Amino acid sequence: MTVPAIILIGGGLAAVLFGLPAAHRLARPWDIAAALIFLFGVAAALVGTLLALVPGFFG
Repeated sequence: MTVPAIILIGGGLAAVLFGLPAAHRLARPWDIAAALIFLFGVAAALVGTLLALVPGFFG
């Protein structure tokens, strides 16, 4: 497992753990930003998982 994959997985999970509850808890304009953080966190975690498990996927 490479270092960028670990960083993407960890950062993505951190964004998911912050964004999901924050999207329900924050007021109207800020909940959209929290939902986008959640979405980008899921995408980063998936890309990191692909980099870790399938090394030549993006090459």
